[in-house]
Amino acid sequence: MSRALVWLSAGTGLGLLAIAGFVRAGLYNVAADAPHTRPVYALLDAVRTYSIARHAEGIEVPDLDDPAKVVQGAGNYEAMCASCHASPGSGETELSRGLYPAPPDLTQVTVAPAQAFWVIKHGIKASGMPAWGKSMEDEYIWAMVALLQVLPTLDRAHYRALVERSEGHSHGAGAKPHAHPAAGDAGPDPGSAGHAHPPGTPPHHDAPDAGADPGTRAPAHPSHHDATGGER
Repeated sequence: MSRALVWLSAGTGLGLLAIAGFVRAGLYNVAADAPHTRPVYALLDAVRTYSIARHAEGIEVPDLDDPAKVVQGAGNYEAMCASCHASPGSGETELSRGLYPAPPDLTQVTVAPAQAFWVIKHGIKASGMPAWGKSMEDEYIWAMVALLQVLPTLDRAHYRALVERSEGHSHGAGAKPHAHPAAGDAGPDPGSAGHAHPPGTPPHHDAPDAGADPGTRAPAHPSHHDATGGER
């Protein structure tokens, strides 16, 4: 073995030991309120960008101009995405301020359809972006992609109108649609038919007979939703 190779091997070994020591000492601050150093951020950003582009290659994009797709996508976006990626007129959200790296404001940028589909379906490691494909069928993901193509052109009123026309959080895979009220709306009357009951709640009649004594009406139970879609 040549002397140069010996020195190279020794240097590599020492370098690996130094890295291991640095890691074990916990010297790198992983707190979300302490940004990466520029070299680390640049490396992670490049890995993410090229990985998404590579894995999205060959994805066949369906027709996204169908207004019904946009409406359906609006309901799921409001339930599952708006809390991090904003909605027209909402500005920065509580979650987007706390996440690092900050999730993109999708009211300001348009993501290429194939890449948007891949990211929504598979998520991104160590970023806070879930793999929604574990619970959402492809057709519903494409509906969200359709919404994303027009989202930067919408104002608050148009966006809210789309959400109100949608089925709310509905994405197949055995899930049942449940509507989400518009911002500022107190939601459905807890005593109205069709409201959700917590697990274990005894069955009762949601709507009393027309002549029933109001005092005998069973107590109402409010709907229970996870504001982020139950999967975040």
